[in-house]
Amino acid sequence: MDSPMRYLIVRTDVRAVAPDEMASAWANGARIRDERTTPEPRRQTMFAEDRDAALHLARALASVGPVRAGRQRVKVVRLGEPERSSRRPTVL
Repeated sequence: MDSPMRYLIVRTDVRAVAPDEMASAWANGARIRDERTTPEPRRQTMFAEDRDAALHLARALASVGPVRAGRQRVKVVRLGEPERSSRRPTVL
């Protein structure tokens, strides 16, 4: 049996972009927001052991007023498989 993937659910503030930054990024073909260099400020972080649980939590966070108003956003990030223990599985 495959072990489940782990997921990170994050609620972040949407970072405003100045008009001159938008024009510069558009002219140079660059990204306006790059999470690897300047991530958005986190408001809430949760973990889930499977995809269904992660999506359930994301839907709950998406019902928060600032998310519905567009001031915040919810992101679901797959982290990978959990570490396997060195213990041998029990055979039934």
